[in-house]
Amino acid sequence: MPDEAFTELVGLRVALRRFQLVDVAEFVAYRSDQQVARFQSWDAPYPWEAGESFVRQMMDRHPDTPGDWFQFAVALRSTGRLIGDCAAKPEADDPRQCEIGFTIATEHQGRGYATEAARLLVGYLFTGRDKHRITAYCDARHAASAAVLERLGMRREGHLRESTWAKGEWTDDLVYGLLRDEWHPGSAGPARDG
Repeated sequence: MPDEAFTELVGLRVALRRFQLVDVAEFVAYRSDQQVARFQSWDAPYPWEAGESFVRQMMDRHPDTPGDWFQFAVALRSTGRLIGDCAAKPEADDPRQCEIGFTIATEHQGRGYATEAARLLVGYLFTGRDKHRITAYCDARHAASAAVLERLGMRREGHLRESTWAKGEWTDDLVYGLLRDEWHPGSAGPARDG
């Protein structure tokens, strides 16, 4: 069942909240960055119209809707500025299982924001939404993303060879998983991202 009451998850330095129309410019800017888009499903530059449409869709959706991705805006608590997003998609046929993902703007990478945001998201899914299992996939070449998943305590469960056709080439995916009874929130403090 969707979380219609969701407003915000607050960490030490970042908050996960709903997207707002004022986020469109920052959203389009980081999605248009070649470095950010390299291992993602979209191409850079990212069109303004697509960004505005995406933000409007997220404003109308609710987290934890089986079969639907929900993007949480990642904002700095000190300024409210959008610096990225985290996503969660409960499986349609078994919503006790959920896939996650995350993206952080280049100028905010390497400061632990991805780890803090993903930790907030995983905690919400396990403790607030009663998930049994969380999975994540990342391009095998994206060492920083894999490092964030490992800092969360996720276990690498597989290496899928040439499993995704992306941007004109076959790419390998790493598969990560974590069960609720394995979750140890640990410190909510900063941890450097790679």
